[in-house]
Amino acid sequence: MPKLIQISDCHIDDQPMVMGVDSQHNLQLVAQRIKEIESDGVLISGDLTHQGTLNSYQTLKEILRPIKQPIFVIGGNHDQADNLEKIFKKSLFKSFKLANWEIINIDSVQAKKTHGLVTQSALLELDQACLNSDAAHIMIVLHHPIVPMNSSWDDALSLTNPQDLFQVLDKHSKIRLITFGHAHEAAEFSHLGITILSCPSTALQFNQAPLKGALKRKNRIGFNELELNENGTINFKTQWI
Repeated sequence: MPKLIQISDCHIDDQPMVMGVDSQHNLQLVAQRIKEIESDGVLISGDLTHQGTLNSYQTLKEILRPIKQPIFVIGGNHDQADNLEKIFKKSLFKSFKLANWEIINIDSVQAKKTHGLVTQSALLELDQACLNSDAAHIMIVLHHPIVPMNSSWDDALSLTNPQDLFQVLDKHSKIRLITFGHAHEAAEFSHLGITILSCPSTALQFNQAPLKGALKRKNRIGFNELELNENGTINFKTQWI
């Protein structure tokens, strides 16, 4: 069965310290863990960098160098599209296939805005991609949350038109999994039998709820392991560091 490692919201900048943490060091820790895991690829679901500078993407690429698996990338609201393409052109994707699964990206990013929006043209493109897919199962990835997070996260910063997206998603029975980043939080939801997953950040978590006898949630970093089974089911777990 194919396995994907999902990381998100790395927030690499020209300087190591971002939002009170060393995001470069934290990503190095994650990369060292990921390189030991057998997988078919690493998916980065946006906000690769904090301010989108060319140097920050070059730094990010160097940090990820130990990872030998293929890397698949989508942009987030902190990314700068031209600079992202200059460094990660081969990793950007609209869709790719793993065994009998197709992974499809839908753009939810608005220029100079934190919250997300899926345009009508993007919705039409997604609808057509699902119709044209010859895969048995489909996974959708975007940057912004599409459901209320039920946490300290401000849902006003999520996707502003999830109802428009669900009108398309609900038409396609092949869709088994939807995953996103942006909220810096690991969480699981479901919608009409579809698994919905939020990916934690490799930099820091925004959810401030306390952990029993452990560090605050914001001090944890992690990633998701996704096993995409031939029958359309998903095995997943969040790995914390």
